[in-house]
Order: sequence, then C-alpha cells, then structure tokens
Amino acid sequence: CSSEERYRVRDPERIPVNRQRLGRQGFVSQKDIVYNKLLPYADILDDESNVILGQIKGNLGRAVQLREIWPGVLFWTRKLSTYIRLYGRKFSKEDHVLFIKLLYELITIDKLEISMMQGLARLLINLLKKTELLSREDLELPWRPLYELQDRILYSKTEHLGLNWFPKYFPESATQEMLEEWRPLLCPFDVTMQRAIGYLELFLPTTLPPELHHKGFKLWFDELISLWVAVQNLPGWEVHLVNLFARLANDNIGYIDWDPYIPKIFTRVLRSLNLPVGTSQMLVPRYLTNAYDVVHVVLWVSALLGGPSKQAQAQLRGLFNSITSFFHPSNHGRWLMKLMKLLQRLPASVVRRLHRERYRKPTWLTPVPDSHKLTEADITAFVESMMQPVLLAMFSKTGSLDAAQALQNLALMRPELVIPPVLEKTYPAMETLTEPHQLTATLSCMIGVARSLVSGGQRFPEGPTHMLPLLMRALPGVDPNDFSKCMITFQFIATFVTLVPLVDCSSAVHERSDLTAVEREMCSASAEFEDFVLQFMDRCFALIDSSTLEQTREETETEKMTHLESLVELGLSSTFSTILTQCSIDIFKVALEKVFIFATTNIFETRVAGRMVADMCRAASKVHPAQSLKLLVPHCCNAINQLTVNEEVLSEEELDKELLWNLQLLSEVTRVDGDKILPYSTQLVQILQLTLHLKCKQGYTLACNLLHHILRSTALIYPTEYCSVPGSFQQPTQDYLPIKDWGRPGDLWNLHIQWHVPSVEETRFVFYVLDLILQPELLRLQRYAQGERDMTRDDVLQSLSIVQHCLLGAGSLFPPLQGEPIPELHVCMLLCKTSTLSPPPDVSRENYRDAICRVMRQLLHHILEHSEDDTKSLFSIIKIISDLLHFKGSQKHEFDSRWKSFNLVKKSMENRLHGRKQHIRALLIDRVMLQHELRKLTVEGCEYRSIHQELMRDLLRLSTSTYSQVRSRAQSVLFTALGTYNFCCRDVIPRVLEFLEPDRSDVTQQQFKGALYCLLGNHSGVCLANLHDWDCITLTWPAIVRSGLSSAMSLEKPSIVRLFDDLADKIHRQYETIGIDFAIPSECRVVAVQLQTSGVPLPPEPVPSDQEEAEGLRKQEEKNLDSEQPWKFEHIAIGFMSLLLRDDHPLPSPAVLFFVKSLNHDSLLVRKVAISAVAGIMKQLKRPHRKVPVSGMKELAGLIAGDRPDNQWLQYNSSSLPRTQQDWEGCTFVEKTHWGYYSWPQKLMMYAPSEEQPKQGLTREEMTEREQIIYDHFSDPGFINQLIEFLSLEDRKGKDKFSPRRFCLFKGLFRNFNDAFLPLLKPHMERLVADTHESKQRCVAEITSGLIRGSKHWSYGKVESLWEMLCPLIRTALNNITVETYADWGTCIATACESRDPRKLHWLFEMLMESPVNGEGGSFVDACRLYVLQGGLAQQEWRVPELLHRLLQYLEPKLTQVYKNVRERIGSVLTYIFMIDVNLPYTQPTASPRIKEFTERILLRLKPLTEGDEEIQNHVVEENDVGEQDERTQAIKLLKTVLKWLMASAGRSFSTAVPEQLQLLPLLFKIAPVENDDSYDELKRDAKTCLSLMSQGLLYTEQIPLVLSVIFQIAGSSSWHARYTVLTYLQIMVFYNLFTFMSDQGAVNDVRALVIRLLEDEQLEVREMAATTLSGFLQCNFLSIEGPMQSHFEALCKTRLPKKRKRELGSVVDTIPSGDLVRRHAGVLGLSACILSSPYDVPSWMPQLLMNLSVHLNDTQPIEMSVKKTLSNFRRTHHDNWQEHKQQFTDDQLLVLTDLLVSPCYYA
Repeated sequence: CSSEERYRVRDPERIPVNRQRLGRQGFVSQKDIVYNKLLPYADILDDESNVILGQIKGNLGRAVQLREIWPGVLFWTRKLSTYIRLYGRKFSKEDHVLFIKLLYELITIDKLEISMMQGLARLLINLLKKTELLSREDLELPWRPLYELQDRILYSKTEHLGLNWFPKYFPESATQEMLEEWRPLLCPFDVTMQRAIGYLELFLPTTLPPELHHKGFKLWFDELISLWVAVQNLPGWEVHLVNLFARLANDNIGYIDWDPYIPKIFTRVLRSLNLPVGTSQMLVPRYLTNAYDVVHVVLWVSALLGGPSKQAQAQLRGLFNSITSFFHPSNHGRWLMKLMKLLQRLPASVVRRLHRERYRKPTWLTPVPDSHKLTEADITAFVESMMQPVLLAMFSKTGSLDAAQALQNLALMRPELVIPPVLEKTYPAMETLTEPHQLTATLSCMIGVARSLVSGGQRFPEGPTHMLPLLMRALPGVDPNDFSKCMITFQFIATFVTLVPLVDCSSAVHERSDLTAVEREMCSASAEFEDFVLQFMDRCFALIDSSTLEQTREETETEKMTHLESLVELGLSSTFSTILTQCSIDIFKVALEKVFIFATTNIFETRVAGRMVADMCRAASKVHPAQSLKLLVPHCCNAINQLTVNEEVLSEEELDKELLWNLQLLSEVTRVDGDKILPYSTQLVQILQLTLHLKCKQGYTLACNLLHHILRSTALIYPTEYCSVPGSFQQPTQDYLPIKDWGRPGDLWNLHIQWHVPSVEETRFVFYVLDLILQPELLRLQRYAQGERDMTRDDVLQSLSIVQHCLLGAGSLFPPLQGEPIPELHVCMLLCKTSTLSPPPDVSRENYRDAICRVMRQLLHHILEHSEDDTKSLFSIIKIISDLLHFKGSQKHEFDSRWKSFNLVKKSMENRLHGRKQHIRALLIDRVMLQHELRKLTVEGCEYRSIHQELMRDLLRLSTSTYSQVRSRAQSVLFTALGTYNFCCRDVIPRVLEFLEPDRSDVTQQQFKGALYCLLGNHSGVCLANLHDWDCITLTWPAIVRSGLSSAMSLEKPSIVRLFDDLADKIHRQYETIGIDFAIPSECRVVAVQLQTSGVPLPPEPVPSDQEEAEGLRKQEEKNLDSEQPWKFEHIAIGFMSLLLRDDHPLPSPAVLFFVKSLNHDSLLVRKVAISAVAGIMKQLKRPHRKVPVSGMKELAGLIAGDRPDNQWLQYNSSSLPRTQQDWEGCTFVEKTHWGYYSWPQKLMMYAPSEEQPKQGLTREEMTEREQIIYDHFSDPGFINQLIEFLSLEDRKGKDKFSPRRFCLFKGLFRNFNDAFLPLLKPHMERLVADTHESKQRCVAEITSGLIRGSKHWSYGKVESLWEMLCPLIRTALNNITVETYADWGTCIATACESRDPRKLHWLFEMLMESPVNGEGGSFVDACRLYVLQGGLAQQEWRVPELLHRLLQYLEPKLTQVYKNVRERIGSVLTYIFMIDVNLPYTQPTASPRIKEFTERILLRLKPLTEGDEEIQNHVVEENDVGEQDERTQAIKLLKTVLKWLMASAGRSFSTAVPEQLQLLPLLFKIAPVENDDSYDELKRDAKTCLSLMSQGLLYTEQIPLVLSVIFQIAGSSSWHARYTVLTYLQIMVFYNLFTFMSDQGAVNDVRALVIRLLEDEQLEVREMAATTLSGFLQCNFLSIEGPMQSHFEALCKTRLPKKRKRELGSVVDTIPSGDLVRRHAGVLGLSACILSSPYDVPSWMPQLLMNLSVHLNDTQPIEMSVKKTLSNFRRTHHDNWQEHKQQFTDDQLLVLTDLLVSPCYYA
C-alpha cells in the first residue's frame, strides 16, 4: 500500500479491536502508554515493540550468563528503560516479574559500582512504581540483600534509593526477622539508635492484608508508639518514627485505633512548626534541625480524618484556629514556608484519599472499610476548617501559588463553599487601580478554581454565570505599562477560554423550551462573546502600538526583543490563538477581517511589533487555513512582486520597510496545514526565487524562514486542530447546545485527532523545492571549496543559511547518514545494535543528508586552511553538522520546554479527585504530539559508523581551533555526539591526548586548552577523563600528569591553571572505584535463563584479569614521578593514585613504597594525601581476626530494656577488673556499647581467644613484602624524626583540629605491627608532651589515641607496660593543658574510649577519676580535666554506673564552686551523669545515678533560699575569705551550678524530669527578672533562660495537674515579679502543649480561673500581662468568648468610682479607694482582651463590646490609657479591610466609632 494509505487516520472504532489483537500477540500487556494508540501509524507499533522487546529479553539474558556487566548488561538495561519510556509497561506479567527479579539480583551483587547501581536502581524503581500491576502473590522479594546493600553503602540516612517501593513485596515473615535484627541496636544513648529506627522506617512492611496484621504492625506498634509518646526532646530519630507512623496510618486506614494518641499527635505537630510565642523566647536549636517533615505530617493527618469518632477533625480545626493569625500577610518569618507547605499539601492529600476511596479501580491493596470512609459531612467540615487560613494566605509575602493550589483541590470537593469567597475578593480587586498585587493574587487563585467554576454541576449550578462578567472585567488588565498584570491576565483569559466554546447561542432561548433558568441566563449572556473577542483585539492592538521599536528604544540600543517583550509576545499569541480556536465560525470571520485590516493598512518594523502582528495572523491562519490564506497570501505576494519590479532592489543593503513587513507576514502565515498551501505553491516558489538572494541580510533571513516554514508544514506529521470539542460548533442550536460543553473534559477514546500526514503530492513538492533551491547552493559551495570560484564571506554565509533552513525544514524526510560500521572498538560478546523507530523515511529519492555532509566537510577544511577567522561561517557549519547528526524533525530543547509547559498547564487544570486522565481535549492532543516527538528524539547507543568518525574528527579539530567561541560551540556538539554513539569515546580519546604529549612542539596554547576542555566535559554529559573503562583510564590519567612537561603548558596563564584544578577536582568528585571483577551469583543466572526464552545459551567465559592493567597504570605513574615537574602536577599525580586505593585488591609494593616516602615530602598537600593513603594501606594489610558466638545469654521473658541481671556482667565493676594475665584472657570483652541494652541479638559475635588469632608481633622475616617496606621505614630513626617534625608543624593557626586521618595512620601502625615502633616513638612523645605549644600537643594527642585504639588485640603484658608509660604522660599533658589544646585532648580520650569495653581501659578511667577538681593549676585546668573525663565516660554510656556514682559523690560537695567555667563544666558533666536516667517504656529503673534522689539532696541545701522572703542577691565574695561563709551564700553558689545543669540538660536528655524540676520552679520564679535588660548578673539571666526552656517542654497528660498546682501556689506569692512571670510561663506552656491541655477540661477551667483572677491583681503590670495572656488564649481558641465571661467583665466595668471630693490643701494625691479602681480596670482590660483577640475580622459580638468600651474613654488613669491603646490597636489591625468590616456595624455605632478613632483637632 502507498504511504498515504498506510497513515490515513481510520475511524476510532478500531481502537477496541487493538485490545483483542494484543491477545493474539501472545501476551496481555501490563500497562501500555495509551497515547500510542492515537498516533497516525498506531497499527505498526505492536510489531515494532515486539521486535525490540524480544531483543532486550534475549540479549539481557545472554549478557548476564556471559557475566558481562559492562557493557552488555548496562547497555540492555538502558534499552529497557527507553522501551518503558516509549511504550509503557508493554510486556506480560511473567516478564515483568522476571525483569524485577533479575535487576534485584544484579543490584545486590557485591562490590557493584555505585553509578551502575544507581542506574539499575532507577530502572528497578520504575518497574515497581505502578503498585496495582503486581500483587504480593505475583512477586515476593527477600529483604536482607537490600538491607546489606544499604548497610554497605549508605550508613548515611540521606540517600535512600527510593526504598519506599520495596516493603510491599517483602514476605510475611519479614517483620519478625527485622525486629530480631534491629531491636538489639535500640540503645537510645548510642548512634546506633538513629540507624536502627532509620532502617525500621525504610523496611517495615505496612501493606499486609488484615488477616496477616498479627504478623505485621501488631508486632511492633505498641512498643514504638509508646516510645514515641515517651520521648520529649526531639532526638534526631523521632522524625523517622513519625514517617513510619504516617506510612502505617495511610496504608491501614480503619484498622488502627489512633484516638488515644490524637491530642498527642496534634500537639507535636504544632510544636514542630516552631512558631514564635510569648514575649522573650529562646528556641532550643535542635527543634529547628530535627523538626518533622511536612509531607509525612500531612499524610498522617489526612489518614486520621473520618471514622466514627470525628476526633481528628475537631483537633484539626483547633490546629488551624490556633495558627490562622500566622497566615496573615503582615506576619513573616522563617516558619512561614512550613506553614504554606502545610496549607498546600493537606487538601491535595485529602483529595488523594477521596480518590482512593471512591474513584480508584480496586487493586490488591487493602481497601478502606466503609465505617472509616470519609462521609460528605467529613468533607464539608474539613473544607470549612481550612477556608479561613487559605483566604488569608492568598495575599501572603511568599506569593499566592500555594494558596491557589490549595483552593484548586478544595474547590474539587466543595465548590459552593470555596468559590464564592474567592469571587468576593476578585471582583473588587478587578475594580481597583491602586493595588496591582491584589489583582495578580486573586487572578492566580481564580485560575486554580476555573474548572470547578465553569463546569458548575449540582453543587454549584450558578458558577458558569460568573464567567462572562469575569472575562469582560479582566480586559483592562491587558496593560502595556504593567508587565506582571499583563501576563497574569493573558493566563487568566486563556485558561477560561480553553474551557468554553465561544459560540453565540442566544437564539436558543426562543427556540428551545427545555432550558433551566441558569441555562437560559448562560445562553443570553453568550451573545456578548463576539463583543469580548473584538474588545480583546482592540486591547492587543493598543499594546502592539505602544511597543514598536521607535517608541521603546533610543536609536543606539539593540534591535532584538528584550526578555520581557518576548514573554508578552508569547502570552499574546497563545491567548489569541486559544480564543480563535474556541470561536464559532461567525465570530472568527469578524475577527479575521479585523486582523487583516490592521495588518495590511499599517507597516510594522519587523523586530518587535511586527512579530506580534504576524503572530496574530498566524493564529488566524492556523485555525481556518482556507479562509485566511485566501485573504493573506495573494495580498502579500502582490505587494512583494510590485516592490521588486525594479531590479536594483535586489542588491540594496537596506530594504524598504514595506517589503520586509510583507515578507515577514508571509513567512508566518505559511505555518499551516501542508495541503492547504499546495494551491499557492507556484506563487510561493516564485517569491522564494526572488527573495532568497536579496543582498540585505534582514531580507534573506526572512526569506529563509519562509522556505523553512513551507518545507516544514508539508513534511512533518502533526495534529491540525486543538479545539475543546471534537468536530466543530457549526450545528443548529436545536440539536446542539454549546453551553452543555462548558468545562467538559476530552474523551480519550473519542479524541478524533485530525492528523496531517505528508501526502504523495506534498512529498513531491518538497523534493521539487529542494532540487530547485538546495541543489544550486550546494554546487556553488562545492566549487568554492575546491577553489574553482570566488565568493565573498557574506555570500558563503547566505548560502550556508539557505542550506541550514532546507535541512531544518525537510530533515524529517531524509534517511540517516550511511557508512561502514567501525569494528574492534570494544571486545563485546553481544550484539549492541539498535533498532530504528518507524515510520522509515522514503529511500527512493536522493539522500540530501549525505550530499550536504560531503559539501560541508570540504567547505570546512577549506575555511580552516584559508580563512580561519571567518567565525560566522564556522558557527553556521557547526550548527549544520549537529543537525546532520541529530535532527529528525524536532529539536531536543524545544521538546523539553514544551514538555515542561505541558506539565505546568496540566497541573493547574487537572482534576485529581476523579483522575482517569480527565484533561481538556487540547491537552490530550498535545500529549499525543509529544509522544510522537519523543519517539523521534530517542536515540541512544547508535552504531558508530565511518561517516560519524569523520564528522567527530572534524568537530575535534574545531574544538581545538584558535577562536574560543568556535571551540566552545564545537565542544558542546561533540559532547552530545559522544553520548549518542556506542564506544566512540575509545576512538576519540587517543586523538585528544595527542595534544597533551610533552614531546610535541607544534601544539599551540589554544589547542592545548581545547583538548583539556574536551577532557573536562560539560556539566551534564560525559567526562572523558574518567569513563568507567579501565582501558581509557590507563591512557588518560598518565597523559594528564605528563602534560606538565608539554611546551604549550605555561603555568603563567591563569586560565590554564584553573582548568587543571577543575579537571582534577571533577575526577576526584566523580571517580568511584571501578569494578575490577564481578562475580555474578548463580541465582542471577537462573533468572537470566528464564528470561531468555530464545537462543541457546553460550558457555560462560572466564572474566579476564584486570590486575595487569592496574599494575601497568601504576608503573607508568611511578616512571613519571621521577622526572622534574612543576609541583602542581605532583599533587595531581598523587591525588589520582590515592583514588586507586580499593578494598578488594592490595596495592602493588612499588606504590606502597612511593606513598610511604611521600609522608615526608616537602609539599604539604602531597603529605596530606599520603597520610590518608598510608592509613588506607594499613587497612588493606590488616589481618582478619576470628569471631565466635558468645554462649550463656539468658533472655528474660517479655520485653525489658535497661539494666537487667542478664547484662550486668557488661558493666564496670572495680572489684572484678582483669588485673592479671589469666583474668584478662578469661574476660569476654564486648566492644560495642549498644549490645545488651534493649535486647540481645540472635548471635552475639565476639573475638575468639588469643590462641586462635593470627600471631602478634611478627619478626621482619615473617612479613609480606608490603609490610616490610613500612616496617623498614618506621624503624628508621631518621625517618621518624622527620615525620614527627612535619606532624608537629602548625598548618593554619587557630584553625587546626585533632586530625582523624593521622589518628587512623597511627592506629594502623600499632594494630598491624604491635609495639614494634614504640621504643622509637616514646622519647618523641615525652618531649612533645612537655612542650605546651598547640601543634606539639595535638601531635602527641593523635599518637596517644592511635596507640590506645591500636592496642585492641595486644597481649596483657604489652598492654600493662603500655599503660605504665601512658599514665604519667597523660597526667603531664593534663597539667600542661591550655585553651588551645583542651579540645584536642578531649577528642583524644573520647576517640580512645569509643566502642571499647570499659574493663579494657580501667587504667585510664582510674587515672582520670583520681581527683579532677583539685584546684592545682587553677580553675581552668580543673574544667579541662572534667571535660576530658566527660569525653571518656560519655562514650561508655550505660556501662559504667559505678564510675558515675563515684564521680557524683566526688562532685556533690564541690558544687559550690566559685569559678564560672568550672560551674558550667560541672553542669555539663551532671547532664551526662543523669543522661542514663530515662523515663522510657519497657525500661528498668537505671543502676546509674538518678535525678530524683539528687534533687532531694539539693533542695535540702537550698533551704535557706526557699524559706526566706527577701530578695536573693548575688553576693560576690572575695576569694580566700577567712572563715566559713554563711549557709545562704553557699546556697546561692550551689544554685548557680544547678542552673547551669538545668540549662545544659534542656536539649540533651530524652525525657525531662518534670516532677523534680517542679520543685525548683518556685525558686526560679522568685529570681527571674521581669524587664528585658542584659545588665543583670549571671544568676538572674540564667534563671530566666531556664524558665524559658522549661516552659517549652512537652508535658504528659498526667503531669499537667502537678504543674498547675505549682503555678497556682506561685500565683499567690507576695512578689509581683513572680506573679508576672507566671503569666509569661503559662502562655508558652499552654501553646506548646495546646491539644494535651484542651483534652483535659478541668485544666482549661483552672487556667481560665487563674488568668481572670490575676486580671484583678493590685499591681498594674500584672493586670496588663493577664489581659495580654487572655487575648492570646482567646486567639488560639484555647478559651472561647462565652456569655458568662462577657457579662462578668461588663459587671466589673460598672464598678462605681466615688466622686472627686474637694481636695484638702497640701494633699497632692487623689484618694480613690484602690479596690474599686482595680476592679473597674479589670473589667475594661477583659473587654479589650476580647477585642484584640480577633485582629483580622469582626465577629458579631464585637460592635457592642466596642460601644461598651468607648464609655470609659474619660475614666481615671490607668483606665483611659488602656482604652486608648485598645482603640488604636483595633484601628491598626482593621484598617486594611475596613470596607468589609464596616458592614458589621449599624450606622449609629459607626458614628460613635469615627468619633473615637479620629484624633481630636487641636484648634477646636
């Protein structure tokens, strides 16, 4: 059949038939991309995809069997992901499962390179993504391999490779196994806690069906949720728990009863928003870093809604009520982003849940039970609770986008609640001229709700009637003076018009009788459409007139469009074409006439205004080509012919404006449906012949555009119409009523796309034009290149331009370049060839692509030899080469931007509630078109043929040419090509490296730089310097290092130096250890055989050893390092070598020698690399130690954590320390601190006894060659002297820290070689430790910690003598300690104790415990000794209770220290001592010191302070005061230390000891100052900080009564300072525990009573604070404004004040009885608190209260002051929206108010 028949669109009834054919194909596809079925060549796609899938299956299977990961597996998995992108999951279920299993096996291969793993993981996740396709029966994956992979690569919690897709497929026994694996790690003091909880979050399965719940979450839910409820101070792992609970709640809605936890959940959510509350607030810094992730919070909350109890909705309303005022646009802070995110995500999440419950096809996942589905009432309640914050957020400082997205989702659920308030804000905003921001905000929100508004529906039938008024009022927004307003108006109009056919159906009102009232209204309104279109056009013409070049530019400026203008042009043209697409034919004709007249009666300049007008004409001709072309083409052709009658015109430099304008118009109008152009073909070709050879550049460029567009519109495949309803609107109104189609989605199965597919005539026409125009140009250029004729540069450029436009226009009809494949680039046992995607081009015609290619290469060589400075032509040639290689009809970057904008539009108009692709028809057509283009652009791994090789060499030559711009353009084309063709890098690299050869003298600097750039690569593409290919690396790296000797290399040029730095940096950043040998496990091969259903498996061949290559590489580098070179290259070389260290192959001896020697190199950088490298080599040489399981663990019944009888033997006990050889050997040392705290692991592995371990203390003869090299150097005193010399130099003064690299080096030395080097090092250490210099001390600290950790497996005798040497050393060090070095010693001891059994280090601990605070050497040394001791003990956590008790006993008498630094240190030490005393579920009381007993002892000593009533002063006592100070002073000193302890522990411990702290509260309230000023002494400041931190603490429900009783007691205290501070404390405490308080009605009543009581306090400040507190509580809805409370205040207001009596002479004061005044003031304050509690709206009770308040304006002070303050505040907060607020008042009230609010005039 001829091509046109093959592509003609058949009727859509064929589509269902396709489905049956899939059955005939032999498999049922999992899930295709539906859009493929709508392409014009849909019927050949099945065969094509089958062929490709067959190839993928066969070759992937073979690749795995041949164990060829690179390139075989990599190549074919990449093919598979391309296949999914083109065809979707078009394979059978069995294949799907096999693909997943194969990839799973591949990913979990040991030692797979990270980058390969990432590629494979992405594909695997893509295969797992559509959960509904595979159920648990179809697929089960083991979890351990994945865990081991995660454990191996990413201890880090950052990169989870998308693990969330896996838990659904873990077997049902997995939960139990995971808990057994990770429970032993749950030691809350240890870093392992973070890891364990992180793993639980990632791996625990939560989607088991209900009958398996007892094997799923029921095993861990109670344990983990009670842990979460108990933890108070937001440790880092709490976030993981929240994420886990969110996932659990969402997967099991209705199967878990969350009600008991709901207040706690919401309290914690509120806390994690970090909102500022109260007056002086300090945030604990970790609340900021560890706050919850909003995404998961939203998921959790939306899963809690609904259900029988409705509790969550009530709490959610409470949450939004309490934070609404933060959304007001006048508030701003770092917390705002979080709030906005919450607002935007929550409705989306609820819509997703509704979709799942009501519209989604049921899948194998557990459905939500009916009792817990969201009811209509639930939805209404949810939408209502969100409306207020959303409406406030519309005008937020962060922009209105979040609010618009929230509104879009809310309007899907309840349009009648959402849209009216938005409309109420929009109409006034359209009227106002002064507030453009208001307009942009409301319009962007209207765009969000557009679909819900236009489609009306039962809920909101009057919606569509708003449409026309909105459109008409939006027109003034097309305003040339305000850019952003203009853009949003265009977007607004386009959005609404896309949804509605602009058809005048007013006649239907008379003709049909079956219309509802709303429909009649819509019909009669639709008469205004024509008016709207014409007015819009007038606005656009005005916009165009005001943006012509003459008006907007001076003469001298650029002629191009500015960025803003091009945006406006885009907005204008797309909006106008949308309007015309949606018009009825009558309106269209009027509009066309109008445009035609405007375009032909004026002459526009072609840069700005001309483009806009031409765009409008193009829009018209696209919609109805026949009518438009009939008007426009003849007009333009005539005009051009008349203007070029005179021959001289052709050679003029500046052309007549009219001629240019007509050319421009013509070139835009021809961008229409190809077969509509054919009737005018002769006229157009004649114009082309006339104008293509104009002298004027502007002229021939326009002619080239015309050529391009004519060719393009006849040669490409594309849809021809995008109307919102298929067919046309041209039917009589009796049968068809367009208003029924308002807002109607397109129907995917009846899209009726009208395709343009090139017919035979069109193809004939294209080649006719090419023969006529392209052929002669190619001949001219060829003769010029062969030197047979002369052409000026402009002529060459003009010819090139014509060639380029021909290629761009007709490129889709040319077959790709032909040529011989290039053999032997890679040894590969598989065919890596690609299949071409259909439809294939026609081969019978001349292949112009080859012809252009030949001529271009000749021309290029000619130009490069004779006129290399003709850069413009070179640019043009580079562009043509790139198109020759890649262009098949559409450009990649255009496609990307269209894909992006498609997604944006889709997002702004999608309907997430009903789903199922209910998009607008135009969008669906666009998506099909994008699918077509995607197929054209997909090229990966094409065969590399000879012609490509030649073009690549040309590009390389251009990339190293003289001019930098030519170089950079050629390089970017080169990089794209490198990514396209298989293995061509191997061909290119040697050619690049030639330029870097040191012995070539003909290389210029430019070539050298070009070559380096080629190696560097661009930011996204390949970097030639580190391909994953040993062969390439063996060539490249040595060459880079050697290039330092090249003659072109002059380090004077900074650009070259910078290049080398970038290159080295990029290699370091991107290089990962490349796999040398992969063993593919057998299961993997089994799966591969299953996959490969065709072909006989070949026998697997052994993998060649890559060892030799690695060796060769290193030898080469060593050769290089002997020659003289700039040091920079030495640095690069040693850097490259250190990258080659691997954990699976030890380095060859020459390399070891080189690195050890480099330890004493002159250059600091080289030394640094060498230190890490040698430490790495030590690790490679480490001898493995055997481990055996420990027996004799008794598990206790039930889950009990903490100090139990069965883990007591792990703890430090000074009576049974291993002090002899045999004790030492009989003692089981458990090094890791977390074992045994929570539960025992299944098998606890410990080191075997020393007889079974490898021999320690080898002699030189017993060592391997590598070990001997190290041994010899470190036994050489000269080498050691030099090394220590270097290590004790300072690097950057004041910046140096303890270096873990050096620590690793020494640890390795002492671990591998025992104490062999100790005698040599000992004198050095003793010398260094006596020197107080910072760098000397640091050096000795690094050696010491390395020694202690390295002595892990030494025999007892050696260890003992080691400590005999070390103890005096460390003592000396601690006595010489200075400000600079104390941190290093702390790190040293902490590092030494980390993960070591305390019983092994008993010498150290006993020495540190001797007497830390003895006053020798002054207070500073005391503080430092404590710091070092704390470092050691903190590492040991719960295993040294005895030491902690001893330390506490020792410190208690010393708590009254005078020195501040010692006090702070003691405070910090106390925190660590009591850290172990936690209040967690399932945990035994601790054997370590407990806070309770300590607090009791402290309170006894503080008695003198708590009993007396006088103020507590900070007595500064002279030192060495004779005699014992009195108890009181001692108590004050003690209190200072206790405060330091409270402050230090606020953020560190896991649970706050509330009952104990409460006993100290009265004391703190007594001290804390009221005013904010910093001149107070330390004591008062600390007390204030403590209060602030304690008030933010999280309270348990049972603690609330305790706190309240203490607060009541203090509120009755005699000091008004205390009463005042109680109020501030209360504000913060209530807000931070809001829902916990509100769930306890008694507590709420108590708080209310307390605040109202304090309103009547005799101290003025306390009264005012009470009023502030009350209004805060009212505002966050903690208390509500009820009748009784109001009447109570009103009664108080009416307290009579006695009349003023005649004053007696001499008495200055008025004698008013104070009680009455106080009561009256209290009433006034109460009323004003009510008024100030709603700053942004006017509730119904407000007007009356204002009236009551105004009566008191002339009362005595302080009442008058309060009233004035309240009124001015009211005015300030309500001023913005006064127009709305006015409505709430009656006229009389307004009169009174205006009197009050207007300040009195001075002249009255």
